[in-house]
Amino acid sequence: MTAVPTGFYGHDNPETEQWVDQDGTVHYAGSSSGTAREPEPVPARPGTGSRNHSGTGIPAETLNGEDVSPEPVPGSPPYIREPGTAPRYADVAALLDGNRPEPPAPVLLRREDDIALFYAGQVNLVFGDPEGGKTLLTCAAAVEALEAGRRVLVIDLDHNGVEAIVFRLLDMGAPEEALRDPNQFRYVEPEDRAHLAEVVADTKQWRPAVAVVDSIGELLPLLGLSSNSPDEFTRAHANVLKPLAMAGAAVLAIDHLPKNTETRASGPTGTVAKRRAIGGVAVRVTINEPFAPGRTGSAFLTVNKDRHGGLRQHCHSDGREPAAGLFIVDSRGDGMEWRIRPPQLGDTGKAQGVSDDDVAELDALDPPPGSVQDVQTRMKWRRQRAADALRAWRNGRPNGACAECGRAAPLNLNTRTCATCESETKTA
Repeated sequence: MTAVPTGFYGHDNPETEQWVDQDGTVHYAGSSSGTAREPEPVPARPGTGSRNHSGTGIPAETLNGEDVSPEPVPGSPPYIREPGTAPRYADVAALLDGNRPEPPAPVLLRREDDIALFYAGQVNLVFGDPEGGKTLLTCAAAVEALEAGRRVLVIDLDHNGVEAIVFRLLDMGAPEEALRDPNQFRYVEPEDRAHLAEVVADTKQWRPAVAVVDSIGELLPLLGLSSNSPDEFTRAHANVLKPLAMAGAAVLAIDHLPKNTETRASGPTGTVAKRRAIGGVAVRVTINEPFAPGRTGSAFLTVNKDRHGGLRQHCHSDGREPAAGLFIVDSRGDGMEWRIRPPQLGDTGKAQGVSDDDVAELDALDPPPGSVQDVQTRMKWRRQRAADALRAWRNGRPNGACAECGRAAPLNLNTRTCATCESETKTA
C-alpha cells in the first residue's frame, strides 16, 4: 500500500548510538526524553566521520578534540551554524573541489513509480477546495513516515479532533504501536499562541520527520495576524513554519483556495508572500471523484511551485501547473487503501475542469483548431472554456516527429501524425 522511503529524514535512525544537535549537545539512542549525558569521545569512521543520522545535517565539527563531522544525510536540510559563527562568505573553492552537494530532492510520499512529492527540512504547501482530499493526502504522508519508523507531529488548528485524525491514520495503515508511542507520534490542538510556541520549541530536541500544520487559515488568526498582510504572514512563517523545517521536518502546511475565479488560478488565499515562503513544493489538490466511505475517491495533484525542480522534472510538461499524479483512496473494504498513480497525459486538463466531451469536439474539428479565438468563433464558447479546452486538447497529444511530414508537433496517438497532416488526409 505504501512505499518505505529511501534515505533518512527527520530524527535519528533507531540504530544510531548517538547524535549531536545544533547546540553541540550529544543525545543517545533510546532516550525518549531527549536528555543529554556527559559527552564521550566519538571515534570517526574512516572516510565518513561519526554516525550522525539525525536527518538534520547539523553536525558538531569537533568533540573532545576529535573531528566528528559526518557526511550529509540524504534529504536533510543544509548545515546550520549557531548565530554569529558562520563564515562571512561561502567557500566556493571547496564547493568546486569535489564537495559539491547534490541538489535537494523530495523524499516523502512516494508515487507508484517511487518518485516522492515532498522535501525534508523545507516548508511544503498543500492547497485546494474544502473536502478535496488535502488532509487525506497529508495523512498518507504521515502513515508512510510512521511505517518507516519516522517521527510525526500533527498540529491540528482546524479542530478536526484527535479521534478523527487517529482513526483516519489507523484506517490508512499507520501502525498502532507507533501511534501509541509519544516518542514517535504527537498530536496537538493548540489552545493559544503560547501553547503553540511550546510545541514548536519542543521540535528542536524531538526533531520530527513530518510536521503537518492544518491549516494556515487558522494559524494566522491564532497568532493575531492577517492572512492578507505580507509582513504578518512572514512573521508567522518565521515563528512557526521555518523553525519546524529547521528541526529537519518535512513541513506540510495545508491551505485553502479563494472563491474568486481569477485569483484561484495563482494559488491559495491571501498574500503572495505565502508562495514566496515555500522552500519545497506547493501541490494543488483538485477533486476528481469525491472521497466517501464505501467508495473509491481520487484527486488530481498538480505542481504550483517547486523551488528545486526535483518533483517537476518527473512530471509531464503539459502546462503551467504540470500534473504530479492522481491520489486514489479506496474505502470499499476494511480500512482505506491509498496510492498515488504517476501522471498521465491529459491529467492537467482534467484537473482544470475540462470535460472529455469538449476535448473530443475539438479533436473532431476539420481543419484542427488553431487558436483560442478560432475555437471561440467555431464552437461559440466563452473565452475561458475555449482556452482551457484548447490547452487540454494540445496537451493530450504527445509531442514528437510526425510520421508524415517529420515536423515536431503534437501527435495523434493512433496515427502518430500531426493535426495538419490529419486535415490534409481527410481533405484528400
